[in-house]
Amino acid sequence: MVNQKFYQLGTAPSVIRELFAYGLEQAKTVGPENVFDYSLGNPSIPAPAKVNQSIHDILNDTDSIKVHGYSMACGFDSAREAIAANLNRRFGTDLKAGNLFLTCGAAPGLIAVIKALLAEEDSEIMVVAPFFPEYRPFTESNGGHLVVVPADTDAFQIDLDQVERRLTPRTQAIIINSPNNPSGVVYTRRTLEGLARLLERKSAEYGHPIYIIADEPYRELVYGGVEVPFIPTVYRNTIVCYSYSKSLSLPGERIGYICVPDSVEDHQAVYSAIAGAARSCGHVCPPTLIQLTIARCADETPDLAAYDENRQLLYRELTAMGYQCAKPDGAFYLFVKAPGGDDEAFCEKAKREHNLLVVPGTGFECPGFVRLSYCVSNDMIRRSLPAFRALIQAYEK
Repeated sequence: MVNQKFYQLGTAPSVIRELFAYGLEQAKTVGPENVFDYSLGNPSIPAPAKVNQSIHDILNDTDSIKVHGYSMACGFDSAREAIAANLNRRFGTDLKAGNLFLTCGAAPGLIAVIKALLAEEDSEIMVVAPFFPEYRPFTESNGGHLVVVPADTDAFQIDLDQVERRLTPRTQAIIINSPNNPSGVVYTRRTLEGLARLLERKSAEYGHPIYIIADEPYRELVYGGVEVPFIPTVYRNTIVCYSYSKSLSLPGERIGYICVPDSVEDHQAVYSAIAGAARSCGHVCPPTLIQLTIARCADETPDLAAYDENRQLLYRELTAMGYQCAKPDGAFYLFVKAPGGDDEAFCEKAKREHNLLVVPGTGFECPGFVRLSYCVSNDMIRRSLPAFRALIQAYEK
């Protein structure tokens, strides 16, 4: 006998992973040059040189027990101090090591924060479509109810009227993901300030804080000087979950953090509850070697030239063909309106007829759109353009 809830989670298909696996198999048959895989958001630019050099230096020059042993559950002070100093310089904050809890990437951080904030059995976590599908199991597997705000399919900002209609006294938090996966859109300061005013008013009305959980793995991936506001400077009851997977191209090294600023109401109790939630999930400490690396590399930034070239090429070519896309100012995704309106049918047609692998928006609770991950080779994009052209022409006929 097993827990049926977790059995369902363990056997539920992942469209993205299935597409990726399909592409690998097809490549064996038709050749990798004839498969156009836009499924997976796996960073394709190399980590900054200092990251690789730091790993070598740490392995060569640091006591092996320190490199391979446990740290404290919250992480090494050296890494947390370096991260706090970086955030303070960039955003004018006054963070300290004690405001940070290091995690194995953003996902365990999100789970710990959600678990910590689900104070009652009927507690609600709000999300704005389109959103990362794992927010649902992160919430529901911990006893919470996920409340979905419909997508603003014109600008892909946050529809504040729709948020207000869904806020209740049971709302504990709203998850904000900007730059957004899957749309690539950055929420503007005006949008976030409007949300902050709404949440402040409703928090006062309900007699308890409504937190923002800022899921920020793409914070550094932004183009053309577009501002990505640091949400704790806009709304005081903000808890940040961050990952270096995308910014430093380290998804396999599993390193990130939770930031609970002093401005958060009952911040010490919130921090302790997050630590307890992480402990209940078996969190011991994030990888020691990569903590030591982050202590040396917290100020490193990605070279986005390749992503930006891909972004501009794909957006320019697809819109010229007649596709409608949200303008992506961040991350490495393009969210395209599916010709014919049925995103799943479009994705299946693209896969079967052209070996073109794109992800249906239904999985992000935004049907009628498809996601393209452009952290791929520029050459693959150019080779895939005839397939995109043939697809839209077929729909036009």
